[in-house]
Amino acid sequence: MVRLFIYHTEAQEKPEPDRTILSKQFGIMEGKLWWIIATPSMYLVLAAGVTLLFLIPAWLQQPWLQIKLCFVIGLVIYHFICQNKMKQMAAGVYKWTSTQLRIWNEVATIFLFAIVFLAVLKDGLSWIFGVVGIIAVSVILMCAVKIYKYYRTKP
Repeated sequence: MVRLFIYHTEAQEKPEPDRTILSKQFGIMEGKLWWIIATPSMYLVLAAGVTLLFLIPAWLQQPWLQIKLCFVIGLVIYHFICQNKMKQMAAGVYKWTSTQLRIWNEVATIFLFAIVFLAVLKDGLSWIFGVVGIIAVSVILMCAVKIYKYYRTKP
């Protein structure tokens, strides 16, 4: 979704009529992706998670699950922030640059990495290794964004 936001934002630098045509098309694509795929998927996954916790309530006492649920809450918040960005763009408001959006795009990757990491490894590794791993992935992703920006803007 955020990748479309990036293209939508970069389309604002194009001359008319390209800007209007691209903005309209990206708006259509964002709306379909959001309302047909992303939002229903979020509710389906949340319903499955709540059902699993209802079936195995003892998991709520596990530290790994408590931390995982914090990341899940973060991802849900991320989802609604993206929805707000989509509404802003539909209204012609572009507050974030494409570089800021590229970094924002990687935030979801960090959340998802942490969620899967915690679900798969549970208590298999110490929390120190887990935190170091998440920080390392974050640093690598942010460096990749900066390197990409350098090569993209290089004359």
